[in-house]
Amino acid sequence: MISGYAVAVAICALALAVWSFVLVAVNRPPTQPLLYGLMGVEALLLVQVVISVVLLISGERPGSIITFLIYLIVALLVLPLGTVWALAERTRASTAVLGVACITVPVLIMRMYQVWEGASA
Repeated sequence: MISGYAVAVAICALALAVWSFVLVAVNRPPTQPLLYGLMGVEALLLVQVVISVVLLISGERPGSIITFLIYLIVALLVLPLGTVWALAERTRASTAVLGVACITVPVLIMRMYQVWEGASA
């Protein structure tokens, strides 16, 4: 796993979480620019999937491949699921759901990194 890229994705997701919670504080539903930001982070997560697959094909292995793949899949799904939920009910609470989804992404990335590094420990 490329640690610098993982940190960059995590920082982008945290920035979106802050944006979401600012919108919650001013009682706003999810905005179009926020949704575009979510699409951007999702694209970064797709690149993370490609990087991971290439590293796995090249012979590098995480400590537990099953655990790593589960974290990778969940990280890829959490933002779309949160977005579907948020768009079904455009309220202040749905903006908070997006914020929580955005906070979940860095946690999953951190766990992926820990599982990946477990192989070399």
